Amino acid sequence: MSRTVTLVLLDSAGRPLGALPPLRVPEPWWQEVRSIVAAVRQRHGLEIAVLRLLDADRPAPPGGHVRYLAQVVDAPAVPLEPAVDALGVPLEPAAVDLAPHPLRQRWAEAGGPARSVAWATGELTRLGRRVTAVAQQRTWNLSAIWRLDTDQGPTWLKQLPPFARHEPTVLDFPGELINGPVVLAADGEGRMLLADVPGEDRYGAGERERAAIATQHHLVQLRACGVVGELVAAGVPDLRGARLADWIREMLARHDVSAAAGLLDGLDHRLQQVADCGLPDTLVHGDLHPGNVRGDDRHRTVIDWADSFVGHPAFDILRLTEDVDADAAARLVDAWARRWRTDVPGSDPRRAVDLLRPVAPLRQAAVYAMFLAAIEPGEHPYHVHDVPAALARAAAVAGP
Repeated sequence: MSRTVTLVLLDSAGRPLGALPPLRVPEPWWQEVRSIVAAVRQRHGLEIAVLRLLDADRPAPPGGHVRYLAQVVDAPAVPLEPAVDALGVPLEPAAVDLAPHPLRQRWAEAGGPARSVAWATGELTRLGRRVTAVAQQRTWNLSAIWRLDTDQGPTWLKQLPPFARHEPTVLDFPGELINGPVVLAADGEGRMLLADVPGEDRYGAGERERAAIATQHHLVQLRACGVVGELVAAGVPDLRGARLADWIREMLARHDVSAAAGLLDGLDHRLQQVADCGLPDTLVHGDLHPGNVRGDDRHRTVIDWADSFVGHPAFDILRLTEDVDADAAARLVDAWARRWRTDVPGSDPRRAVDLLRPVAPLRQAAVYAMFLAAIEPGEHPYHVHDVPAALARAAAVAGP
């Protein structure tokens, strides 16, 4: 599957220039923009920064025909008459609503990418690194990512929305709590500069590699049990016990939850039963799948802690095993339970997993609802169908 892209361009002052002819890029995922930037450079001789999604011909990703708003870097500060690209190709007139929106992310505004790259370049200069190339990688409502090559190797600029700004706190938590990317700089307002993590994202990892990921992650969670208070005080979301139930209901208040009504009605009792299983609260990654692990067969680093929270450790093993066959998942969960029984004598980890199995997709539905409540309507297609789908999964797992 690929994607057809139309870009509506702004000049360096944020004024409309027109739309480029449609182009096709290989990645179907709407938030991936690296190939878009490269194709526009090659075909039209323009350097651009993609700002945000405008609309698409299908209700949800991936694929289809997608329109984005983009800004030309160093273009004339007034619209050209007639507007043409750097190679003389006319731009088509395009209507676009440029009114501000209170939920718009800063990197999605005209001039936003330039300000972020300037901040990162300044920080790298302060660290004695000379930037040799900048490439935009991704932009959507959950993050914006650039690769900045330097004379000392690649670095990564990641910018986060307000609800995910605790990620650098987790990555840089004292005592080397986690094995995550090294934070080179952070501005306290969502921007952070990360050292490169060698290797590849471990999408498609099999049972053996997932077992290694789970073993390594157990050590992180075991260490974090002793600092949950400090993590919460530092700004990591607190979803322990009854707080989780309250947060789920708050996030889902504006959504049709009839599919999972029975599960929601019994949620407080279920979570009390989970607490009775005796496992301590800890740091939860929140999205622990192999694609959020980078490295090779021997060395692995868990990345993307933006969904992390303080809560029950079982949520991570449930996420790590949700897309493998039932026998492999059972073996991985059994190994996870044995580790916790050894470290917390008298606990019942297996029962905790069974009780939380339907709560995991219910929590995910609340996460998607949180996204929708915190992003401008134009970005809703990324997540609008995720809430009912997660609720349906929760109901199916909970059963009658």
